[in-house]
Amino acid sequence: MLVCLVLAHGTSAQPLARMEVTEIKPLLLRAIDHGAAHGLLVGESATYLRQKFDARTPIEIDVQALHPLPQPGCSRLEVKTRQKDVLEKAQRSDKELVYQVSYCRDGRFPDKR
Repeated sequence: MLVCLVLAHGTSAQPLARMEVTEIKPLLLRAIDHGAAHGLLVGESATYLRQKFDARTPIEIDVQALHPLPQPGCSRLEVKTRQKDVLEKAQRSDKELVYQVSYCRDGRFPDKR
């Protein structure tokens, strides 16, 4: 049993390398090109959200490519944003928002077909 615990502890995952972004677009593009992207929101948007939710913790954003779309350079993406210790309705908790978006490498939203 002890051996299992030691092995489990030794294989803990390394923290994700997150690129600092002031908007989500670079993460969307990176996910289209590489399958996934991991970011940390900084700048005015991050300051606004921290003030709005009285939270000083980082705002993490993960984007995962779900599948390519028929239009070249376009993919269906899943976006997850997370922040710990958010104050909402007089209670503190960790928050996560998950949504999907269709997006193209050239910055447009694809036509529905």
